[in-house]
Amino acid sequence: MSDDITYLDRKILENFMRDVFIGLGVPKEDADIIADVLITSDIRGIDSHGIQRCKMYYDRIKEGIYEVITKIDVIKDGPTTALWDGNCGMGHVIAYKAMKTAIEKAKKYGLGAVAVRNSTHFGIAGYYSLMAIKEGMIGMAVTNARPSIPPTFGVEPMLGTNPLTTGAPTDEDFPFLIDCATSIIQRGKVEVYNRINKLLPDGVIITSEGETETDPGKVLEELGKGKAALLPLGGKGEETSGYKGYGYATLVEVLSAALTGGIYLKDTIGITENDQKRLKVGHFFLAINVESFISVDSFEKTAGNIMRGLRSAKKVPGEERIYTAGEKEYIAEQERIKTGIPINKNLQQDILIMQKELGLTQYEFPF
Repeated sequence: MSDDITYLDRKILENFMRDVFIGLGVPKEDADIIADVLITSDIRGIDSHGIQRCKMYYDRIKEGIYEVITKIDVIKDGPTTALWDGNCGMGHVIAYKAMKTAIEKAKKYGLGAVAVRNSTHFGIAGYYSLMAIKEGMIGMAVTNARPSIPPTFGVEPMLGTNPLTTGAPTDEDFPFLIDCATSIIQRGKVEVYNRINKLLPDGVIITSEGETETDPGKVLEELGKGKAALLPLGGKGEETSGYKGYGYATLVEVLSAALTGGIYLKDTIGITENDQKRLKVGHFFLAINVESFISVDSFEKTAGNIMRGLRSAKKVPGEERIYTAGEKEYIAEQERIKTGIPINKNLQQDILIMQKELGLTQYEFPF
């Protein structure tokens, strides 16, 4: 184990993050939701969106960019659909309540969809798909984000990493869950590379001159200036079908902004309202009640057979196994429940800063 890495018990880390948000003025019941979303990311091995994001939320709350008291306005509400306004509250809370409402509608009518405008960053999109999966449903969650992806043949960041996330229950110990950005690499992963001083792979970043860049620190700096962009799934140009990732990212933008009447493209960089900077995004959530089509048992058995069939396919020489979406996260979860969450030096400093400034003296960290 590297001397730079310390492992923290998941419960200690979850409690700490909850207390951070409470210390910032977030109501306890909302802080519980936020901490659960963040620790779920860490437990599932998605290091870019757990404790690593906590300091970002901390800073944005202190700057007044996010509202600690989340007030949701219901703009429209029907049997199977709803449109909400999040009023720049805590995105995790808004998203949790939106998917919960979509699930309730799906239980009654077979389908439930909730679109949200004027929300904020909500953590891992997969968390909300998992909410539906746990109810025996197919779940889908999407969100737009600040510009990172250029259109095909462009170099200027216009679209966010815009995750298109969906999942379904199976008869295995873990569901099918595809939770990823519509770019090859997301901004949070670049931040991870920067924290551990690791070069990025070739061909995931495009500069304003149309070249690649592998220095994560430089990429983060240039992204902020609009002089670098994260290439969409498929990569640069059309040879490897980069237009597919570009198209899917655009679909997410449409669902998150056109359907909601919300912020889109470059306005997600930030707008000013009443002399206060805001970072707004939109979301869309869908729950499909499997029982409205077929019994859950039958669905899960077939879904499981599909996963097992895929994993039994002939492998590339030298490769030990094939995975299905959601499996690696399940494996990481089983491991991290035992070992704890890895915290690198930079994260340790972030934790200590938040602890000191909020006076959370009840925690004694081993760093």
